[in-house]
Amino acid sequence: MDLADLGRRGLVLLGCGKMGSAMLEGWLGRGLALSAVWVTDPRPSDWLKSLAARGLHLNEALPDEPAVVLVAVKPQMMSEALPGLAALGEGRVLFLTVAAGTPISYYERTLGAATPVIRAMPNTPAAVGRGITALVGNAAASEAQMALAEDLLSGVGQVVRLEGEHQMDAVTAVSGSGPAYVFHLIEALAAAGEAEGLPADLAMTLARATVTGAGELAHRAPESASQLRINVTSPGGTTAAALGVLMDPESGLPPLLRRAVKAAADRGRELGR
Repeated sequence: MDLADLGRRGLVLLGCGKMGSAMLEGWLGRGLALSAVWVTDPRPSDWLKSLAARGLHLNEALPDEPAVVLVAVKPQMMSEALPGLAALGEGRVLFLTVAAGTPISYYERTLGAATPVIRAMPNTPAAVGRGITALVGNAAASEAQMALAEDLLSGVGQVVRLEGEHQMDAVTAVSGSGPAYVFHLIEALAAAGEAEGLPADLAMTLARATVTGAGELAHRAPESASQLRINVTSPGGTTAAALGVLMDPESGLPPLLRRAVKAAADRGRELGR
């Protein structure tokens, strides 16, 4: 199976919110034809409606055997949306799910144990082509289907394979939820700047540019994050003074993030049950 096969047989999106739309935009940019895409969404965006006017199939009858069904509905809508696709199970149709907290076993129970299922966890920077997605497949997913999923998801950023589904809750807690932690860092850094006397708009401008710039430097530089930190920390200087607080083993950032990531992973395991 390859992208040409996807164009011939079709791609179905079950749900197309922010994440589904980001991925679809990436695939269309890589040459996937609008006529090869079927979207089922009860509240389609104006963008989807505009694509439908140009050939995308919006809330229409699905093809008999699409190459891929991308499941991108919210977990609380899964029990209502997925059973309607049971006729596509137990065959050559690959189900690629980006729904959080829903284990592969749920899809196998609903669609049949012989259904190829690949579970993926992307994150919101996919909207600007800078996401990272972790994926894992069930026993029915072939290597060709895993490669196709990687190819599809690479359109919105980096892709990594997991050793097993047991790692997915930790991935969700680190990279899936992680952008929210970074956004909160920007908020907190700006608030700290205000506390030191900066105007609110200037503090936010400085915080946003600092976090995004440092992230881009970390992305491009060959050095590790630890080395990059060392590079900008003069002994006895201002950065060292701040890091003395942030790196405190009892009250600093490392133990705080461990608690935060554990809370997110524990919640993911609860949702999976």
